[in-house]
Amino acid sequence: MNRKLLLVDDEPQIIAALQRTLVDEPFEIFTAGNGEEGLAVMEQHRPAVVISDERMPGMGGAEFLAEVRQRYPETVRLMLTGHASLEATINAVNRGEIYRFFTKPWDSLELQLALRAAFEKHALEEENRRLLRTVRRQSRELKLLEEKYPGITVAERDEAGVFVLPDLSDEELAAAIERCNRS
Repeated sequence: MNRKLLLVDDEPQIIAALQRTLVDEPFEIFTAGNGEEGLAVMEQHRPAVVISDERMPGMGGAEFLAEVRQRYPETVRLMLTGHASLEATINAVNRGEIYRFFTKPWDSLELQLALRAAFEKHALEEENRRLLRTVRRQSRELKLLEEKYPGITVAERDEAGVFVLPDLSDEELAAAIERCNRS
């Protein structure tokens, strides 16, 4: 499971305080002092979760998280700000599709629990994407089988949902298996 976390804030003391808050968590923590640095870290390490300050010089937090959403949509995004305004909140939610919004000073336990939930969300979504790829691959394989052996994917079930197999003698079944093995 990807346990990489990116902290983006232009105030080094905030980054240090967040690192102290998370010292016992099993996260690999990366830091950046602004949005541009954050994007470089994203490119190099692909963290599963990112927390960004809202007000930073240059690229603001909402803009940074919107860019993260665009480039790395699987990354779970959180906003941390000391200047929570309705406009900043709306901007962050709409542009960055953030998962959670925190204000400074934060509640350490609440932040830790939110981060654990964020990593769990990321892992579940990754598993869903993996399962979807498997289903698509198996669907393509069934289509190829059906083209090669028409009717092979048709299954008959009784009223209890049990598969009904055609009445074949042992010899007929062995011949069918032999035909499949030769193809």
